[in-house]
Amino acid sequence: MKINLLVIRTSNPDKLKIQYEKIGFQFNYHQHGNGSLHYASEKEGFVFEIYPLSKSMKEADNSIRLGIEVGNLKLTFRNIENSDWKIISEISKTEWGEIAILQDSDGRKIELKNKM
Repeated sequence: MKINLLVIRTSNPDKLKIQYEKIGFQFNYHQHGNGSLHYASEKEGFVFEIYPLSKSMKEADNSIRLGIEVGNLKLTFRNIENSDWKIISEISKTEWGEIAILQDSDGRKIELKNKM
C-alpha cells in the first residue's frame, strides 16, 4: 500500500504554500472542473494539495501529523530560518534516523526525516 494523495485545508492557502515550499515542495495553481482553486505539488507519484477551507469549516484541522522524508535535513532546516515554521524539536538522532519536528501556521506537526 502507498499513499498517493494528501489534501489539507487552510484559511490562508498562499501562506501555507510558501511554508511548504521552504521544505522542498513545488506547487502549481490548479482547478478541477468547477471546484476550488488550490495548490498542487506532485512528485514520485505523490500529490500534495492545499485547498481553502470548505464553506462548512471554521478552521483548519490541525490534528494531522505528517512525516516527510527530505534529501538533506540540515539544508532544509537552513531554508526554514526566519520563516513562519515553528520548530518543535531540533534535529536529533533516533532509531529511525535523523528527525526534526516542525509546526505549520495552522498547527499541524510535521516530522522531517533525513533520507537515508
